[in-house]
Amino acid sequence: MNDSDFHPPLLFRNGHIQTIYPVLFRKINDVSYVRERITTPDNDFLDLDWSRIHSKRLAVISHGLEGDTTRNYVKGMVRAVNKGGWDALAWNYRGCSGEPNKQLRSYHNGATDDLALVIDHAAASGRYTEIALIGFSLGGNLTLVHLGRETVNPLVSKAVTFSVPCDLEAGAKTLAKKSNAIYMKRFLRLLHQKIKDKMAVLPGALDDTGYESIKTFKEFDDRYTAPIHGFKNAEDYWRKCSSRKFIPGIKIPTLIINAQNDPFLPKECYPLTEAGFNTNVTLKMPKSGGHVGFVSLNGRENMYWSEHQTLCFLNDHC
Repeated sequence: MNDSDFHPPLLFRNGHIQTIYPVLFRKINDVSYVRERITTPDNDFLDLDWSRIHSKRLAVISHGLEGDTTRNYVKGMVRAVNKGGWDALAWNYRGCSGEPNKQLRSYHNGATDDLALVIDHAAASGRYTEIALIGFSLGGNLTLVHLGRETVNPLVSKAVTFSVPCDLEAGAKTLAKKSNAIYMKRFLRLLHQKIKDKMAVLPGALDDTGYESIKTFKEFDDRYTAPIHGFKNAEDYWRKCSSRKFIPGIKIPTLIINAQNDPFLPKECYPLTEAGFNTNVTLKMPKSGGHVGFVSLNGRENMYWSEHQTLCFLNDHC
């Protein structure tokens, strides 16, 4: 375990400010993508956004809950890894690229088959000798579950994850607190739009009657996530898809960075014991950083601390 050396600007030491500021005020205007659509085994699709510099090394970037490849934290990381000598592949989960997906299933914290498909697709291109995985929040959990639960493509050499809800049940309860009401309302509003989009594509498959009564992730996951994806209920989903129990099985160098003032993460989401018993895993817990924040005000460079840490780890400069 490493507490790290992140020292945010004075006005950014609050976890909520670290979380909200990049969403509202960070601007990333110098990243452009080339989009590719691939077909899944169940006749659905995934939209992949490439930013290539003709490198032999590739970073696959997985976004957070209700995110997509246009989010500032994704584009900031794309720009950083390109500067650091890596091609970037930021992928959109089902239904997150601006078009509803075809099947009833969506994405969730344990949907590692789609991540594996993206990795294998990139590896099969023959362009790369090394692949790194980078994940934020839900994407970080997804990455850790994949690395610890399944056979991983041999080109995957390293992974970096940020703000990971390693214990989904504890994280869901924390987000249900009044202090996090602004985040919960936003997530539920975005998820409701996903339900409505799916209802338009698959009439009669879903029902949003009374959706306004849903106030927590437990209520949402009990009604939608669990039954759609084959789990008994929210607790069953959380138990089977929490990355904490899979961390001991990770076999490649992996960096987990969870800020101690992350408003989304309770103590159960800091896997001290699991990381401590696996020499492949480094857990950093900076005192500040918020949720997918890690704001650094460094003028023209415009690179956040999380992006510096990623390049340090991927390029063996730590």
